[in-house]
Amino acid sequence: MNRSPALPPRQVFLVLTATRWAPVGLVIGLFALVARERGLSVAETVTYTAFQGIAVLLLELPTSGLADALGRRPLLVVAGVINVVCALAYLVAHSFWAFAAAATLMGVYRALDSGPLEAWYVDAVHATDPDAEVAGDLAAQGTVTGVTIAAGSLVSGGLVAWHPWRDHSPLLLPLLLFVALCVGHLVATLTLLHEPPRTRPVGGTTHLTAAVRDTPRVVAGAVRLVGHNRVLAGIIAVELGWCAALVVFEQLLPIRLAELVGGPEEAGRWVGPVAAAGWGVFAAGSSLAGRCQHRIGVARTAILARVLNGAGAAAMGLATGPVGLVAAYLATYGLHGGAGVAHNALLHREATATNRATVLSLNSLVFFAAASAWAPVLGLVGEHGGVPTAMVVGGLASILGLLGYLPALLRPTAGRRIDRP
Repeated sequence: MNRSPALPPRQVFLVLTATRWAPVGLVIGLFALVARERGLSVAETVTYTAFQGIAVLLLELPTSGLADALGRRPLLVVAGVINVVCALAYLVAHSFWAFAAAATLMGVYRALDSGPLEAWYVDAVHATDPDAEVAGDLAAQGTVTGVTIAAGSLVSGGLVAWHPWRDHSPLLLPLLLFVALCVGHLVATLTLLHEPPRTRPVGGTTHLTAAVRDTPRVVAGAVRLVGHNRVLAGIIAVELGWCAALVVFEQLLPIRLAELVGGPEEAGRWVGPVAAAGWGVFAAGSSLAGRCQHRIGVARTAILARVLNGAGAAAMGLATGPVGLVAAYLATYGLHGGAGVAHNALLHREATATNRATVLSLNSLVFFAAASAWAPVLGLVGEHGGVPTAMVVGGLASILGLLGYLPALLRPTAGRRIDRP
């Protein structure tokens, strides 16, 4: 049987990037509103999201060998199936543990989906031209991701406002479309992504077993690396505070917005456009940070962005109306983009070719651990002290992250880096 000609790798790469992130745009902020509408308390709504972070935390390193064991295409197909099951789980969830199960599936999906598509594309390009430069296409992927998420957010808000089924919640239609788009991404992966058999090693299961067995050694090596580099330890420790603000503007925002506009259904009209605008200011903040780094230095830019981002999160808690809340959110999210640029620059400045992957993995692990810890804490504060109080607490805790950047500020850029793995 003849198969239709395959699309060029770049086109497949960007199309699958769009189909991957379009469903995400539909549900940014929506899951919290759905949980509240279905009876979960503030604490339960914020806490169940921690299960996603825990799943990623536990699986990120052990699953690093799956691409070698299964091949990139099979792994993406497995991830796509889990994504569809996850979407269905969110659709039918009506209790804390049901939402927690859905969040866990989302975490498993994220752990499996992180990296294989990019790896497939780079390998596909280098198979025909080993010297080909892919940086431009990877940048294009970032643009497609941002535009697709923003478009999905706008569509979500429009669907909630449309509300064609008066006998059902206005939040239902975006959820149904979310399921459909997840199925669409799986079909697109099966249809468009082709992988030469030679890219799947004969000893694939050996790679997987080795990756799982090697996880404790990698973690121990990362801990030793941080122990020998006070600057790197401080940079990574910033995540412990930063994630408090993350919970504020990602998890508590829709809950507080619902309080201010009269309920989850009305908030659903706001969340989509607000999220779309957030991606715009995120990009602007990232660009501004790049300019600030040249003027005042990377460490000072990181400290400034960390302080202002935390202050913005606290200001969200002080806002007394929806317009003020949204304005504070947009400022905070723009600063989040700027803070990320400076933070990553500091990480790469401390890393070397021999330990860069370890440094980035450790930072990611600390990020997910901190986010998973802050979610239930701020959820309980919001439940008993009010959501505005939780926002202020999260923002102020985030500002303390600046302390982690002080060693980088006080040490000259030309200082020695530790090359131990």
